[in-house]
Amino acid sequence: MKKRRLRQPRVAEIVASSLRNRILSGALADGDMLPKQEELLNEFGVSPPCIREAFRILETEGLVTVIRGNVGGAIVHVPHPGTAAYMLGLVLQARAVSLLDLLNGMRLLEPACAAEAALRPDRGTTVLPKLRANIDACADAIDDPARFIVLARAFHTELVSNCGNETMSLVVGALERLWTAQVEELAVDRSVHGSFSDRAVRMSLLHEHERIYRAVEDGDAPTAERAIREHFSGGGERRHGFDTGLTIKADMLRS
Repeated sequence: MKKRRLRQPRVAEIVASSLRNRILSGALADGDMLPKQEELLNEFGVSPPCIREAFRILETEGLVTVIRGNVGGAIVHVPHPGTAAYMLGLVLQARAVSLLDLLNGMRLLEPACAAEAALRPDRGTTVLPKLRANIDACADAIDDPARFIVLARAFHTELVSNCGNETMSLVVGALERLWTAQVEELAVDRSVHGSFSDRAVRMSLLHEHERIYRAVEDGDAPTAERAIREHFSGGGERRHGFDTGLTIKADMLRS
């Protein structure tokens, strides 16, 4: 049998892996500087080009920003949910994914988050106060369509981010952030309110959110799931006045 030659990781990748672990473990905080090149040369016993390549790898991953020049260095960026949403948005934009496709993804996944929230034993002190505050704020803004749109969208992000399952909060939350960015750009900044311009529609949406809230409050996971599904199926997130056939634009997250 032929001997298979195993590829040895490049030295720069080993250095980058060590520095990456420090960032992800919390040993380096957001905004900290990576050690100076001279310190890293002594620590790892490698050449300057190797350190520069390690910095390039981390910069490509968005974990550092390299400042070049005599007083240069590398500023640490700890990953956060917004980063994940932006990277996912870039991939979806590259594939020309439509807003309707994104919306359908949320329709399939958000009910699971609602069920998780309903099953939280501590929901009375975690997710419920935030949902209640949002519903009350929506009621106060019932005669202001632009403000109501923003607040009504926030109900969903609060539900997902506080559902109690970190993986779901991150994955579904990335979709929520993407959709929210599209809504705020297309339906608010351009004052295209769609059916939200009708006060009766806004009141109906508020009642739908109240129903979801009650199901979570009662710890009734099946009803919470069903309420979210019916909310989407009834056009809850399709009532904006923009074309859902448009493709996702990741840059809207940064506008």
